[in-house]
Amino acid sequence: MNWQQDSEELLLEDAVDTGTGTLAEILVYNDDVNTFDWVIQCLVEILDHTPEQAEQLSLLIHFKGKATVKTGPKPDLLPKKDALLDRGLSAVLEEKG
Repeated sequence: MNWQQDSEELLLEDAVDTGTGTLAEILVYNDDVNTFDWVIQCLVEILDHTPEQAEQLSLLIHFKGKATVKTGPKPDLLPKKDALLDRGLSAVLEEKG
């Protein structure tokens, strides 16, 4: 196992569908516009990640082209995805299953 796999497994949050909606994940894609600092700030402020988690996720986004930054019930994630989009990040919400 390499550091990328270790980091990704460490950062992904296991979410349990408690009947509050379909399980989904927010993916953030790399772009040539947003800086590392801005992506980190957005992940901390919107998704409540620690600065260390946000930094690791920003590296995964940069080197792999995308990363799952949050999993949970779809209704809970939709406003978070929209907030990331409002700040200029390339984010999508995908249902898991």
